[in-house]
Amino acid sequence: MRRCWFLLPLFASLLVAVDAHRRAEAAEPCEDCCLFPRSACSSSGRGCKRCNPGTLLQWSYGTSFSGGPDLNEPLVTDRPDFTEAASTVGRGVSQLEMGYTYTYDEENGRAVKSHSYGEFLIRQGILFEWLELRLALNPVDETDTFGELTGSGTEDLYFGFKIGLTPQEGILPEMALIPQMTMPTGSDSLSAEEWLLGLNWVYSWELNDTVSFGGSTQGNRAIDETDQSYTEFAQSLTIGISLLDDLGFYSEWYGLFPHSADVASVEHYYNGGFTLLLNNNIQLDVRAGLGLTRESDDYFVGTGITIRIP
Repeated sequence: MRRCWFLLPLFASLLVAVDAHRRAEAAEPCEDCCLFPRSACSSSGRGCKRCNPGTLLQWSYGTSFSGGPDLNEPLVTDRPDFTEAASTVGRGVSQLEMGYTYTYDEENGRAVKSHSYGEFLIRQGILFEWLELRLALNPVDETDTFGELTGSGTEDLYFGFKIGLTPQEGILPEMALIPQMTMPTGSDSLSAEEWLLGLNWVYSWELNDTVSFGGSTQGNRAIDETDQSYTEFAQSLTIGISLLDDLGFYSEWYGLFPHSADVASVEHYYNGGFTLLLNNNIQLDVRAGLGLTRESDDYFVGTGITIRIP
């Protein structure tokens, strides 16, 4: 039971949202546009929000059927921070997120430099506004102090789904759940050679028009340097600030907490960066971060771009 403590707040939140969703479905039908109450129906470019909700569940019932993707607003990205967005891209929408990161780590007189090229993440909205398919592939080159190549190729393929659970309602957060896994498709020097399953719970709040706050709690199966499997928990907290209409800033802490690992140790990181919106469907980003513990990478810097195709 101690291993699953981080899931208890999630279960409690889901119970509240499921009960509200059940009560909403019991309301009287609307004669005009759908099978649900007229007061709950709000027409939009993508149809009735009540018939085609942006989230799977609602915190309350009645007229509060908001949340989810809005193609009339600027895109919402999962990069460049560690914390994923709590919203989905929307049914039929494609979003490509990609970038580059340079990482430096020195330990016991040996430095390792890593170049992460591409960091490709494809997000495709499928079936419902609140459901998206996710695929990621990351080519990497690693060299040591003497310039010798210690690892080169692609990491294991990432596959997952993002489920938009609830919109924000007052102090109650916007939430998403991401069942995810990596498949042993990577290069010999970079692959875990096993299927690794995980679950990521994401939550966020818009505090006002310029400040937002969010975080994520996740648990993933991982492989230690001794080829033994263990559970790695991760926690993150991030704050975003809109400096201008098209310029944003974020600041974030995240930590990795291995459980029953032979070698892997706790790692803490701080990072921050800027985003520049070119238009509603294209965003650029830059970031930099520091390791806060001895076992963490020393520092990293990166840049990227996100493109949304409605």
